Amino acid sequence: MKLAELKHKTIGVLMGGTSSEREVSLKTGRSIYKALREEGYKAVAIDVGKDIVTDLKKKKISLAFVALHGPLGEDGTIQGLLEVLGIPYTSSGVLASSLAMDKEKTKEVFLAYKIPTPAWQVVKKGQNTKVRNFPVVVKPVRQGSAVGVSIIDKPGQLSRALRQSFRYDDKAMIEQYIPGIELTVGVLNDKPLPVIRIIPQNKFYDFESKYAPGGSRHLIPPGIPAVAEKKAGILGLAAHQALGCRGATRVDMILDKQGRLFVLEVNTIPGMTETSLLPDAAKAAGYSFNALVLAIAQDADLNK
Repeated sequence: MKLAELKHKTIGVLMGGTSSEREVSLKTGRSIYKALREEGYKAVAIDVGKDIVTDLKKKKISLAFVALHGPLGEDGTIQGLLEVLGIPYTSSGVLASSLAMDKEKTKEVFLAYKIPTPAWQVVKKGQNTKVRNFPVVVKPVRQGSAVGVSIIDKPGQLSRALRQSFRYDDKAMIEQYIPGIELTVGVLNDKPLPVIRIIPQNKFYDFESKYAPGGSRHLIPPGIPAVAEKKAGILGLAAHQALGCRGATRVDMILDKQGRLFVLEVNTIPGMTETSLLPDAAKAAGYSFNALVLAIAQDADLNK
């Protein structure tokens, strides 16, 4: 869709929602709404709730800019609704969104496409499990923004970590913890953006590190060997494409001490706040924040 065409359309910025990531989504949505208005586009802010169908029809939007994080917004649910209503929308479609939100399904796709990823097992609520090798990462299978995530290094901590994870989902993933350098690769319309090295202030890149001012440092260039940096970009795009993603995504990975890369997950609706990684990567590639928003909006479509 050409930018000139967008000038004549009402763009609904879908934000908020009901997930545990509501507040982050509101920040993302407000930033996007502000950028669209500054560039002269007709944008309306829509806080997604139980009356979303009525709201969408009442606002008479021509395009939905999805700024929702977490379940019901990032998992293909809202995308499916927009498909039924015939409203073009930004970012990945129903299937890609659903696969990327489910960490177990994401891992299975990675295996099929030979994309390196840490070893894992999934345990259901109420199910007994044994873990032989520590440390491990315990996290909800269907959740984002590091919500409910724990890193543990001994068996006595497992039960508590699982209880924490089960607060957000009835399935938990127990994943091999790989010490190393945390990296992320933004992908914009099937092109990898510059690699970012993340240095969190806490033990790992948790919720506070992601969203609190000063919670982490973002290094561009990442200060890793050129070969690893190039491979990270290639691997990020491969993970994005393996899941069938479109628009803007962010692929998180680890570079271990032996120089091996492991992909952790793909975020189909990356944060767009003042502390977010995707805008930083885009800036390094020559995009202002507003230009990034327009590039994402321009790629909006149905049946993705």
